[in-house]
Amino acid sequence: MKVVLVVEQLRRAVSGGIGTYARGLLQGLAAAGADRGVRLVLHASRARGGPDPLAAYGHPLELSKLPGPALTRAWDLGVLPGPAGDVVHATSLAFPPTRSPLSVLVHDLAWREVPEAYPVRGRRWHEAALARAVGKARVLVVPSQRVADHLVAAGAKAHTVEVIEEGGDHLPPADLAATDALLDSLGVREGFLLTVSTVEPRKNLSRLLAAYDSVRSELAEPWPLVVVGPTGWGDALPSSSIPHGVVLAGHVDDAVLAGLYRRCRCLAYVPLVEGFGLPPVEAMRECAPVVSSPIPSTAGASLEVDPTDVAAIGRALVAASSNERVRSELVTAGLLRAADLTWETAAKRHLEVWRSLR
Repeated sequence: MKVVLVVEQLRRAVSGGIGTYARGLLQGLAAAGADRGVRLVLHASRARGGPDPLAAYGHPLELSKLPGPALTRAWDLGVLPGPAGDVVHATSLAFPPTRSPLSVLVHDLAWREVPEAYPVRGRRWHEAALARAVGKARVLVVPSQRVADHLVAAGAKAHTVEVIEEGGDHLPPADLAATDALLDSLGVREGFLLTVSTVEPRKNLSRLLAAYDSVRSELAEPWPLVVVGPTGWGDALPSSSIPHGVVLAGHVDDAVLAGLYRRCRCLAYVPLVEGFGLPPVEAMRECAPVVSSPIPSTAGASLEVDPTDVAAIGRALVAASSNERVRSELVTAGLLRAADLTWETAAKRHLEVWRSLR
């Protein structure tokens, strides 16, 4: 069985959660022994020059002659013949036209739930891409029942929607020496709170920072809040000034990210909406207590808060960072939850779906 994986997101400098899903799926397929009876081929735009980074994944490449922006535009217009295989699987709503059986991963419908957190152009593209996916895909894969329900409400037929939870075991072992070197360069000496996400409005960082600012004096110690993640778009941070104690770390390598999870007092992740939510699961695997919105990935294993309630977020930050009983309970619950979420399990479910499409 030839399976073509559309991995254009891996061409981007900031691949985000979609890129993490694509890499995790490839990792899981390798662990699941997908090469037995399955030939994986990666499809994307042409490389910019030099050795192609996609070759490192060890699968044949079928690349377009077009660069990334032109390729995705051609996909939207349906003017470029797409790849062919027994199955074509798109890792996002950006997918090529194809006559082969098509499965598409729909991460969320957040642009409908919080339209104010998206630019007008972005909302229009997502609506058009969703309509294409609902009309063309034989299967719509989603990471949670929450997204499945939203898809059906948006017009998808229930029998075309498959829920496959994502994995959380994609980070390498923590590089604690590099982590400590980063913290030292940031002036963070002992103890800190952590948040990890792309810096964009949907991630609700303004409320999180306001909550931290309001309770910093109530923490067991005046620990800083370290913000990790690349810049996305929009006014996601306070426009006037960053609260005292907040440290912007930007993007970090995966081994350092694992180390930050290991070293932090707690992770705070309070997006307005989320189709799944990978950072909390990553943190749980490293024994970090988690404060989060009620999101699918945590399944009740975090200290849940209303993401619009600044006071509630603040109280949770104090409890998860300073109350040792609460911290211990959250670590135990988090480890149990994270143990259920592996990319090998997710890959096996994908293989079942793909084989059903042959």
